[in-house]
Amino acid sequence: MRKIVILTGAGISAESGIETFRAEDGLWAQHRVEDVATPEGFARDPELVVNFYNARRAQLSEVEPNAAHRALARLEAEHGGDVVVITQNVDDLHERGGSQTVMHMHGELKSALCASCDHRWAAPLKMHVGEACPSCAAPAARPDIVWFGEMPYDMDALFAHLSQADIFAAIGTSGNVYPAAGFVAEARRAGAHTLEFNLERSAVGNQFEEHRTGLASKTVTAWVEELLTQG
Repeated sequence: MRKIVILTGAGISAESGIETFRAEDGLWAQHRVEDVATPEGFARDPELVVNFYNARRAQLSEVEPNAAHRALARLEAEHGGDVVVITQNVDDLHERGGSQTVMHMHGELKSALCASCDHRWAAPLKMHVGEACPSCAAPAARPDIVWFGEMPYDMDALFAHLSQADIFAAIGTSGNVYPAAGFVAEARRAGAHTLEFNLERSAVGNQFEEHRTGLASKTVTAWVEELLTQG
């Protein structure tokens, strides 16, 4: 059976009410990326950064998965082959929508990371600067988020999945952030059929064989229905 690898970005969660990185208002617009999404910003003002992610974590508790998240979970459950979701998002909407195989290349809002020993644990709703690691006791807790300038998680495993893909779909991604923007080229080298779901073509849209424009809740749901009907 065909292996399907799916990359998701902010666009799939926007319909649930999660603010996108480039939104004109909201949490991101109130702060410079350099201040809240870089190691340097955290070193300069850790309280600002921790409070920023506390606010994002609080927002996450107020939203629900949408039809696109649920459709991907259905695809995983009913498709005869492997379905792997690679997400650039740090929310847990895929999991809450029912997906079992989700790889968070940029970390997770609901996870905390020890900057000293790399131990991870469930983050409290409200983190504080200098919290102790439950493993090594170092006062080095930080949000488990991959910031600009840091290496995304599980890159070897991600590229292994891409090299085996029969179908590669990107949903709600801008195509501006690497290495994710290069995934379509990797999948094409492996011979995968590639398609993009977005409100408009992404920065790497010309590399996809197929485009479906519109809200993910509609386009992704229809695509999953087609795949499952085809068998």
